[in-house]
Amino acid sequence: MPYSMKPLACDPARVKGMSERLIISHYENNYGGAVKRLNSLEDQLTSLDFNTTPNFVVNGLKREQLIATNSMILHEVFFAGLGEESGPDNVLQEALDRDFGSVERWRAEFVAMGKAQAGGSGWVLLTYSPRDRKLVNAWAADHTTTVAGGTPILALDMYEHSYHMDFGAKAADYVNVFMATIDWRSVRQHFDEAGGGGK
Repeated sequence: MPYSMKPLACDPARVKGMSERLIISHYENNYGGAVKRLNSLEDQLTSLDFNTTPNFVVNGLKREQLIATNSMILHEVFFAGLGEESGPDNVLQEALDRDFGSVERWRAEFVAMGKAQAGGSGWVLLTYSPRDRKLVNAWAADHTTTVAGGTPILALDMYEHSYHMDFGAKAADYVNVFMATIDWRSVRQHFDEAGGGGK
């Protein structure tokens, strides 16, 4: 069954500090590109005879399938996390206090991780780990390297395509804008779906 793009989860005209042009380009070209690439890879894998296909071909296709799948999912979490200025509700505040010491401590670490990736690429993820029953900030490269078994509930895309059109090389400014536009209702919904809200 082919994958399809989910509707854009945020209103690109209402994300303060990011242009509508940037958000729509990111959604159509990068998220849309991941979905198209995943469908192409699925088609290729469906047509393979695994008994005769060389191992390196299988390895390459399965690696690219994982990258495209996670790119699709992380972009969905990223766009869902964009909204208007708000703050975490009592449940999330309590979880962030418990797992990081304070909301401010969580924010400082998350921001520092984003700014540390300036000029590079990857993701900063607020992830719920059901194994440890806690929230963690996770660094993710290549759309794949992150907490095994964890569920991202907030995603900051630090690939250059996510900010260059508006911010040029000023990745730190983009991180600051992102932090001011988090849709905490969406974060809470992801938290509950991951099983953290009922802890």
